[in-house]
Amino acid sequence: MIKQWFTEHVSAAIILLGLRIYLGYSWFTSGLGKITGGFDTSGYLQGAIGKAQGEDAIVQPWWGAFLETFALPNSGLFTFLVMWGELLVGLALLIGLLTKTGAFFGMLMNMAFLLSGTISSNPEMLIIGSLIILGGTNAGRIGLDRYVKSIMKQKNLTSVKKKAA
Repeated sequence: MIKQWFTEHVSAAIILLGLRIYLGYSWFTSGLGKITGGFDTSGYLQGAIGKAQGEDAIVQPWWGAFLETFALPNSGLFTFLVMWGELLVGLALLIGLLTKTGAFFGMLMNMAFLLSGTISSNPEMLIIGSLIILGGTNAGRIGLDRYVKSIMKQKNLTSVKKKAA
């Protein structure tokens, strides 16, 4: 009963819209700030690698090794992915287009930040992203996903009619 309400009811779609706007705004402004502010991941990556060393390490050794051997040497790529990933995830959530996909990639970034030893707002954002994904298509009901779904449904009906004829 709760699952059906959460995934189908308009009142749940309104709640999900609020969560989507909050999360989307957070991602969008963070990404925009990085794009316009000369962001570079190399310092962050070096800090995370440092947190994987010593007795009081808070980053798992396997993640630290990944950061040191792959992410740091490719920090330019990771800088690009983080800046534009945050901006595009935020945009997707704000306009409700590819809502579940945007929430998924936002959660993926949150997990990477958490694995790197950064707590901040990541757990909160991870929970909100999970709720958006659990809301299914209802999460994008008040947004462009609704129109894309309608267009796709019409195209499928048209192609089915053409095949039947």
